[in-house]
Amino acid sequence: MKKIVECVPNFSEGRDPVIIEKITDEIKKTENVILLDVDPGKDTNRTVVTFAGSPEAVEEAAFRAIEKAAELIDMSVHSGAHPRMGATDVCPFVPVSGLTMEDCVKIARRLGERVAKELKIPVYLYEEAATTEERKSLAFIREGEYEALPEKLKTEKYKPDFGEPVFNKRSGATVIGAREFLIAYNINLNTRDVKIARKIANRIRDKGRMVKNKETGKRERIPGTLKAVRGVGWYIDEYHMAQISVNLLNYKITPLCRVFEEAEKFAHSFGVRVTGSELVGLIPLEAILETGMYYLKKQGASTGVSEKELVRIAIQTLGMNEVSDFNPEHKIIEYRFRKPGQLASMNCYELMDELASDSPAPGGGSVAALNGALSSGLSSMVGNLTYSKKEYSEVRDEMISVSETAQKLKDFFIDAIDKDTEAFNKIMGNFSLPKKTEEEIDIRNKKIQEATKDATLIPFSVLEKLKVAAELALKVTEKGNRNSLSDSGVSGLNASAAAEAALYNVMINLEGIEDDAFKQKIRSQALKINKEVQKIVTKIRRILKKELGIDN
Repeated sequence: MKKIVECVPNFSEGRDPVIIEKITDEIKKTENVILLDVDPGKDTNRTVVTFAGSPEAVEEAAFRAIEKAAELIDMSVHSGAHPRMGATDVCPFVPVSGLTMEDCVKIARRLGERVAKELKIPVYLYEEAATTEERKSLAFIREGEYEALPEKLKTEKYKPDFGEPVFNKRSGATVIGAREFLIAYNINLNTRDVKIARKIANRIRDKGRMVKNKETGKRERIPGTLKAVRGVGWYIDEYHMAQISVNLLNYKITPLCRVFEEAEKFAHSFGVRVTGSELVGLIPLEAILETGMYYLKKQGASTGVSEKELVRIAIQTLGMNEVSDFNPEHKIIEYRFRKPGQLASMNCYELMDELASDSPAPGGGSVAALNGALSSGLSSMVGNLTYSKKEYSEVRDEMISVSETAQKLKDFFIDAIDKDTEAFNKIMGNFSLPKKTEEEIDIRNKKIQEATKDATLIPFSVLEKLKVAAELALKVTEKGNRNSLSDSGVSGLNASAAAEAALYNVMINLEGIEDDAFKQKIRSQALKINKEVQKIVTKIRRILKKELGIDN
């Protein structure tokens, strides 16, 4: 999975577009980073910026932006409605995919140390990066705001986590941390009555509502039904409806589908209906896929479907197109980074024409990956066709597992179609490097060797996954729907051909590698894996020949 981290720094400037642009330009010009959103507020005199990318790139972009903010923003003359204590007031990192919260904590701490050392700005760590329990709270750290910093810094209680406890008049102090992805989500009601929206919000949000105890006469708080959820009710004139506006602080604690269903339950008790919902900003792919899986399970349908279908089910079930267009390519954060492969995006005729041309790539490696995708697709199909039949109820759980695993394998192999060709083209590109001097020859050779190793590891990784694909093919052959036996067999044949093809590509690439230890290790492993795949497929062939009455 591609590593993507999000960063959401808040800068204490919301009125001067020139300053805001200069800060965000530092983010834009950092490679492997995408600027997702810039939200300035004049009354708050604050701009919330959202960007994401690879961990290293995001960390660098954050530093550049903080450095530019320190240069352009003078906190000694700052005023605004929002609490603040620094030019860059707060800078959280959020794990999106391929990395953990602990990874984001490390990023926050590295950045904090660098900001304090190079920019002489006191830095506090908060949320998951906090060094003490009380410092998890941003409100605690920011108590008294910028104006209180000179005295706070003199106390042990407010000693910064990084940097000297010296007041920086111009930049103030910065709070850096790590937190989960916050999802801003509105649920639509078929009423204009904002009071009902507020009542529902009060019942589902974590902090709940205040009620009067009939016995004591005192007001007491009744907790809400959902953890890590904030909520309010409001009326949106543009939509002519009341909404429950929710912030999911941690969708891993309370998933999106749970919020939607809880709102539906309370809406029904107040005589109204939930008609749909609206996402504000972006959402992680995991949160959408989880929702699609939940509703398929609720229907008793197979969850071994494509990622695209899971996304569609989630959008349709939650009614996320009711008041505004929900475009997955724009709204799902990982999709903003996903560039579909040129080969994988072609139709069959285009791909076959490209394959049959006089260009050396795409070649056998891409075809190996393509066959792997075909094998996995067929196994998933047979698993789903088995799951839906009553006579196969004993293997329903097993078939769901097969289909879900096969769908993931299919996506892996499809990505590898382009990766194999890209790796070959990289080798060819390095052969074109200059070689006039000894230094140039050495650099050229090293790059060719590195690229050749990479080009070897791609078909090798395909070969590794093909063992799993073959095992799935065997499972649906042995236990799957008897009417789809031929499809199970073809799945096995494709796994066999793909493995042999991947092996050929590993071997021919090894010929150009000078690292003997690398060559020996990959060669022995590749031969072993292919032998295992062929052994599995032999079992499939025997079953097909016996069941279909095919003579040897």
